[in-house]
Amino acid sequence: MKNIYNVVIAGLGGQGVLKASDILADAAFRAGYDVKKSELHGMSQRGGSVSSDVRFGPQVWSPMVPTGEADVLVVLDETQVEVNRAVLAPNGVLIGPDRLDAAALKNKKSLNVTLLGALSAHLPIASEHWLAAIHANLAPKLHKLNEQSFALGRAAAAVREAAAV
Repeated sequence: MKNIYNVVIAGLGGQGVLKASDILADAAFRAGYDVKKSELHGMSQRGGSVSSDVRFGPQVWSPMVPTGEADVLVVLDETQVEVNRAVLAPNGVLIGPDRLDAAALKNKKSLNVTLLGALSAHLPIASEHWLAAIHANLAPKLHKLNEQSFALGRAAAAVREAAAV
């Protein structure tokens, strides 16, 4: 079992980067891990670069993912891939919007949760913890849409993994 998991979520202001990292941190905590999280805000208005580091494991001391040590980099906007690539470990996984069929999204605002679904296939956190975290962090009227979005991302990751074998 890996000791500490390092995940960076990046995108543009208004895309739900911080909400996605809140959900990830909550799901990891619900799974019994020690969790640390940090955020880097770019421009405060919509459109500036935003990233959030989430680290979890049996015991985590620092919230910051060191350069070159992210196990997974989740990017909500293609323009942020190269901006954040240096944080990714040599064998790390890059999850971006190109992993999904955009037409399958019922609401583009749920892209962040859809990519969390893809991320979930790479982390040792059970689906029930993810769904509980989604419910705890989003308004009840958004639960069904985001449950579907999460499932879409998880299914896309499974298809991609099967194709890689």
